[in-house]
Amino acid sequence: MVDPDWRILSDQPPHAVTKVSGDPLLDELFPHVPHGIQWGLGRMEAFLRDTGDPHLGIPCVHVGGTNGKGSVASTVATVLDSAGHRAGLYTSPHLCSFRERFQIGGAPVGDGELRELASELDPDIRRHSLTFFEAATALAFHLFREKGVEVSVIEVGLGGRLDATNVVAPFLTAITNVDLDHCDYLGSTLNEIAMEKAGIIKSGVPLLTAEPDGRIRSVLSARCEALEAPFTSVESDAEKTSIDVQEDHTAFDVSTSMWGDLRLQTPLVGEHQAVNGALAVALLERMPPRFLPDRDALLDGMSRVHWPGRAQVEHLDGTTWVFDIAHNTAAATALASVLGRLELPRPIVVLTAVLGDKDWHEMLSPLFEKADHAVLTQAPSAPLARRWDPHEAAAEAGAGIAEIRTDFDDALDRARELAGSGTIVVSGSAHTVGDALRGRGLELS
Repeated sequence: MVDPDWRILSDQPPHAVTKVSGDPLLDELFPHVPHGIQWGLGRMEAFLRDTGDPHLGIPCVHVGGTNGKGSVASTVATVLDSAGHRAGLYTSPHLCSFRERFQIGGAPVGDGELRELASELDPDIRRHSLTFFEAATALAFHLFREKGVEVSVIEVGLGGRLDATNVVAPFLTAITNVDLDHCDYLGSTLNEIAMEKAGIIKSGVPLLTAEPDGRIRSVLSARCEALEAPFTSVESDAEKTSIDVQEDHTAFDVSTSMWGDLRLQTPLVGEHQAVNGALAVALLERMPPRFLPDRDALLDGMSRVHWPGRAQVEHLDGTTWVFDIAHNTAAATALASVLGRLELPRPIVVLTAVLGDKDWHEMLSPLFEKADHAVLTQAPSAPLARRWDPHEAAAEAGAGIAEIRTDFDDALDRARELAGSGTIVVSGSAHTVGDALRGRGLELS
């Protein structure tokens, strides 16, 4: 039963959104399913019950939080793969292909497998009126069962308490951090958002967090205490020193009780990725004996994490490119920190398209401070109803810094023209980065 002091989100109908996608597979799967948010777990629970509860037969780690949850989830799954386990990873959103959301053994599943299973599940999806994200989540649960996944790592989609993934029965739970994002849905204060994210905490199931704010940690720990769930703050559980950020990796120190003092290296770039890495290590250290990796598997898996679109640096035709989805203020601040630590060739050109329901005022300021030029555009794959108007942002950027190219291909060309042998930073949303990766021929395998 939900605590009476919890903020109750209304059971509102899905927001109708015109489908615009650069991925043909996404356009053909579940064409009748509405894209949008409809709160509540009832539809999902009924669907799963009627189709054999596939999610309950696979041990699960559930990872939520505002930022970094995908990095943590992908790291945990990759280390489990290195340890010889058949790990399933479910994340959202995707960058270039819907297949990215469903990974087994570190590789996205095939188009044919998704089509076949989606077709098989379609009558039940229709009967239970699932939304798009609910249908995708259901697809992941059934896919992992059919493919013999031993252990799954499930990333929360939005919030936690009423998210479609919150039907799982995990043996470990993580909340990376809590910041302002999706305020229309989760609340306007950090405390309200923390309470929504704390909704993934389960009775008796350990929760780990890397949240730096003691007030927010108190909200999470109080919920853990009420549910008799062990609470661990990674800040007090792993010491991170001597963080070294390079354009192709981040190295950091962690002290563990299981493997001793470690010098770890992740391909994920940024000081914040050392925090995410330490949280992943803490989760791995608490695995049940059958899944506990040895030291070599930990080092190997950490070094092989593949999580594109997060301070991803590429050198293409004499220009340095940095791709980072940076879809909220905290993420944009982290990206600005990365830009400050790397020795990037100038000029630096920020190419960005932000979704209209985001606080772009706060998001763009730290990036504009690092930029010599900015090109504001529209991401072709972004839903029409959520696209921003870049003209106001251009006015705020200051004279001579920002210009508008609403056509995305034109924006890419203009950014290359402005940057020359310098740097182009693509950011603002998963849509923006995914479209740019496709435009530069960097679709994910």
